Amino acid sequence: MKSPVLSLAALSLACMQSLAAQTAARPCSPVHVVRPPVSIEVRCDADGLWEMREAGAPEAYRFAPPVLPLGSGPTRGAIRDLHLSSGQPPGEFAVSGQLQASPGLTLRIVFHLTPGNPIVRFHYELEPSDPQAHFVFGEGPLEYFSMAAGSFTRAREVELSNFQGLTHSYNLSETDFNPAELKARRSIMGPILAFSNQRYSLLLAYEHGSTAPEAYLSYSMRKQRIQLSAAIGNVYPGQVIDSAHPWKSVWLEAGAVAGPIDALAPVFRKFVLSGMAPQSDSRKPLVFYNTWNYQERQKWFAHRDYLDSINLDRALQEIDVAHQIGIDVYVLDTGWYRTTGDWQVSPDRFPDGLQQIRRKLEAYGMRLGLWFGPTSAAISSQVVRDHPEWRASWNGKVGAPAPVWGTEPSYQMCMVSGYSRAFAQKVIEVARATGATYFKWDAVGQHACNDPHHDHGTEANTPEMRDASYAFQMIGRMTQAAAEISQAIPGAIVDMDVTESGRAFGLAFLASGKFFLVNNGPYLFNYDLPINKEKDNWNLFFYPGPARTWIARTPLALDKWIPSTLLLTHYFPDDPADLQELNIASMVLGQDGIWGDLTSISPGGVRTMARLINGYKQVRDDMAAADPVVTGLVSGSPEIHEKIAANGRGAVVLFAPSPGEYEYTTRHTVASQHWSSQPVSVMGFPDGRAHITAKFDDPGARIVYFGAAEWRRAPDSR
Repeated sequence: MKSPVLSLAALSLACMQSLAAQTAARPCSPVHVVRPPVSIEVRCDADGLWEMREAGAPEAYRFAPPVLPLGSGPTRGAIRDLHLSSGQPPGEFAVSGQLQASPGLTLRIVFHLTPGNPIVRFHYELEPSDPQAHFVFGEGPLEYFSMAAGSFTRAREVELSNFQGLTHSYNLSETDFNPAELKARRSIMGPILAFSNQRYSLLLAYEHGSTAPEAYLSYSMRKQRIQLSAAIGNVYPGQVIDSAHPWKSVWLEAGAVAGPIDALAPVFRKFVLSGMAPQSDSRKPLVFYNTWNYQERQKWFAHRDYLDSINLDRALQEIDVAHQIGIDVYVLDTGWYRTTGDWQVSPDRFPDGLQQIRRKLEAYGMRLGLWFGPTSAAISSQVVRDHPEWRASWNGKVGAPAPVWGTEPSYQMCMVSGYSRAFAQKVIEVARATGATYFKWDAVGQHACNDPHHDHGTEANTPEMRDASYAFQMIGRMTQAAAEISQAIPGAIVDMDVTESGRAFGLAFLASGKFFLVNNGPYLFNYDLPINKEKDNWNLFFYPGPARTWIARTPLALDKWIPSTLLLTHYFPDDPADLQELNIASMVLGQDGIWGDLTSISPGGVRTMARLINGYKQVRDDMAAADPVVTGLVSGSPEIHEKIAANGRGAVVLFAPSPGEYEYTTRHTVASQHWSSQPVSVMGFPDGRAHITAKFDDPGARIVYFGAAEWRRAPDSR
């Protein structure tokens, strides 16, 4: 009997119910859903739960059911009585059925498909078939899927969470294997693993986060099959599965394309940019300003307190300049609040509760952003008074409260408890009171609690198990909190600070937000320089000059797979014009951040920055969509970045620490209209590409915008 086939775009509630009735009447008829370029078929098959076929591909890729640690041993997650669920969010469908080996449990596999993109996003959910029933996980392995290795001749591990000591930042690491080398590896961290036989290429990925080499999931190859398995912390013995606590796996991805292995990165990058997150504001290449660097300068240059410079008068002055140079989001860093936990606006620093700031930003068409320390709650805060049991503890002891940037001492709170939901609700409350739509989350470490009374283990589990479960779950709780905020606050953007190691960098949080990637780069002691950590300034790269831009641009290697607009990094606005050009040339490659002393910029400097940023704003959406093309080494002469979209719009940015004349021919065709930050020669080729010649009398940068008109401000305005 022919299996049901339908377009997901036409899946109305009526036809979904009709299909569900069909599958109920024919218990093991496969469910077949088509959304070009992908078709999915789910089966009652112990060896192949579902298969994916890409348009034009000669074969389907079949995924075996998960293997779950249930009862006294591993249970294969083959299901029966397939049902297509109704009521899924747009772009999603779910197929569920009772486990063949344990009919009291229902396994649901949820698929998310992006129009025109071959990447399939999916995860599993497990809950009792009877709402009154109760199950627990036991000991044993958890295998998310396995699939035949096929005829691939090349594999590539794409590691995102390698924290580089040289730049003090996460960066891209890619390693290629032949089949024998892959088979010899006990485990591969990923989170992306790609395969190719040169004609077709396949990608597998999982959404989690950590700092390498600490892996919570890992790939391996056994008996000519690729499998993804839990490593540590994914579930713990005794973990409850009931109607109030269904189990949900991490989200997973699979996708195939025609062509060599290098054809996968552009497809996955596009998926992360436009298909992964339900809320789109985190993907917008907005220009951000943050007060923190000026607060640092006041501390180390003027020898004042970090919080002295964060106040109403200063903010109102900064906002005026920020508007003139083209800032979209004005962010008050730490100090806008009275106490952590309550997150009420400081009446001393902002007597009107940020209302003047809110009105001025709204009049300028700008947004307000606020800093939060999600795991901090002051001794006097309401949440600590009401729920002291949510405080993080380690080996039975609650940590001593400590000051947070000069505010009242705070406890560290456990994110894998009822606190995570309470924190999300508090952020929503603050957003509604202040008008804030951007939220920077700082100082969230992956290992913080092994308390047996939260949601990451019990007294029956060892402290090590509870720690591993916390470390595994915390990024999921952060991601869910960000999702709740984004659903409640129109235009919300949540940015998680990963400027230190141990902060769960990976794909998971990108489903709800973005990353704050680089602060000031390495500290002095990272380079083995003697320093008094109690008295001296550790920062090496928060001074104006080219060196900071070298450090900050290095992680742009991640842009191959993760759009750089999701990797916020701040550059400086300081005079003179050639330094401003260097910093803005770096910023427009997608990291989109500025911080420093706005009020000290000269009128000419304001005009310079406004001109360069206005050009960027005309093509920034195109640049965000464009795959990067990079020639040369960071800090080398020349270092050239091409960010040109398929429509020919975007920019070519040239950096040259050494004077000289440099040439470059674009990889892509370009729009005929163009202008440059300083004079360069642009010659068009018959095929639509451009040849650029730039002469540097001094070290510096040049930006050539394609598809943008040059903007000039009236000379009598600041």
